Amino acid sequence: MDWLTILQRTFTNAIGQEFIVYGLAAIGLNLHFGYTGLLNFGQVAFVAAGAYGVATVVATFSLPLWLGVLAGIALPLMLAALLGIPTLRLRADYLAIVTIAGSEIVRLVARSPSLRSITNGSYGLSQFGGDFYALNPIPDGRYGIWRITFDANATWYLLVGWTLVALATLLILVLIRSPWGRVLKSIREDEDAPRSLGKNVYVYKLQSLAVGGVIAAFGGIMFAIGSQSVQPDNYGTPLTFFAYCALILGGMARVGGPVIGAAMFWGLLAFTENTLRNAVEAGYIPSGLMDTVQVGQVRFMLVGLGLMLLMIFRPQGVFGDKRELALDAR
Repeated sequence: MDWLTILQRTFTNAIGQEFIVYGLAAIGLNLHFGYTGLLNFGQVAFVAAGAYGVATVVATFSLPLWLGVLAGIALPLMLAALLGIPTLRLRADYLAIVTIAGSEIVRLVARSPSLRSITNGSYGLSQFGGDFYALNPIPDGRYGIWRITFDANATWYLLVGWTLVALATLLILVLIRSPWGRVLKSIREDEDAPRSLGKNVYVYKLQSLAVGGVIAAFGGIMFAIGSQSVQPDNYGTPLTFFAYCALILGGMARVGGPVIGAAMFWGLLAFTENTLRNAVEAGYIPSGLMDTVQVGQVRFMLVGLGLMLLMIFRPQGVFGDKRELALDAR
């Protein structure tokens, strides 16, 4: 068993692109569900809106990157209005239905042949991150500690991504400690209470959906730039539920919960996969029981089992607080 390689890949995943993308998506979900009580099952739609906003503006229309970022912010705001205006006056389960359906509509529209001139249909768009890496001030070389090192472009990407995660976390901290944030928490507990005090609950919900959606859209922007491509089938419902896993693992209604949860989730997946793969290759696991092709599926089973046990014995998450919020698994 090559434990050094296993640990290297575990830590690389825990701080890499997946951490940034899902960390931002989970921070947005924390505002939606953790603090406001909005059951959003379509967070991937906001991620896709950010990704396609920057990709289409730069790759299709050959405009500057900063205009693509603005488009990546404007599209999720429009999406929040389209999803929220007809549903936020209704019960939470209606929002869940509309958001999961809306996320599939966004994916199918992106791969529609009629929009191929803009989105390139199911083939997607690629090679549009040149302006981002042209801003890289880091000299060529390898950077990092121990065996966890990155080249100059990857280091630049991670620095920008970590900065966005830190700024999003700080933004949530400031908002939740403000009067606006206290209204959101009261809406989560019992929306009739703030309504009886003259608060427009509908507007607060819409604002929360929009702000959380924009945060997730920055995850989509970093996803697109990091992979140098957008392809509609990469934005399916699993992305939303992985973000929920990160949120639940770290602890909902905790400012740092989504960030720690995203690192733990992708670190656990990498550790499980690499440990199983090494065990199969070393002969510790018989090939008749499992082969290297099946490792990818088994890792999700094991991590899923761990999440089930977490929900049974600590439903508020690893760093959550029962007095703040807890998911009841019973």
